[in-house]
Amino acid sequence: MRVETRARARALQAVYAWDLRDAPDLDRMATAIWDDLGIAPDERHLAGLLVHEIVVHGDEIDQQLTDVTTNWRLDRLGVIERTVLRVAAAELHRGETPPRVVIQEAIHLAERYGSEQSARFVNGVLDALARRMGRL
Repeated sequence: MRVETRARARALQAVYAWDLRDAPDLDRMATAIWDDLGIAPDERHLAGLLVHEIVVHGDEIDQQLTDVTTNWRLDRLGVIERTVLRVAAAELHRGETPPRVVIQEAIHLAERYGSEQSARFVNGVLDALARRMGRL
């Protein structure tokens, strides 16, 4: 598995734990989890970029996701779906990875940690978000 793929999964773990615990400090939560798991520096660095994007631009990311999930409020989504969407939206927001790669990786995470239905939902939301951002 590529380091980028593993890093996305590490970011997902941290954001998931932060969301479930309603913890005030995502950076601290991520560091604690990655320390406990002994995450390699290269994975930690890439995951940290995504987590930092959520820390700095989380409200904006959530608003963008809310705008494209017209019939769903973020707080009504399952934690896995919400977390995958936040991590992928953060990566789209960074603008360094091709949007199709971001979407495919998010679909893979949603399938792995959620369900096939989760993956379809994530695909549709991220496609709409990338189009709204002018990235597709």
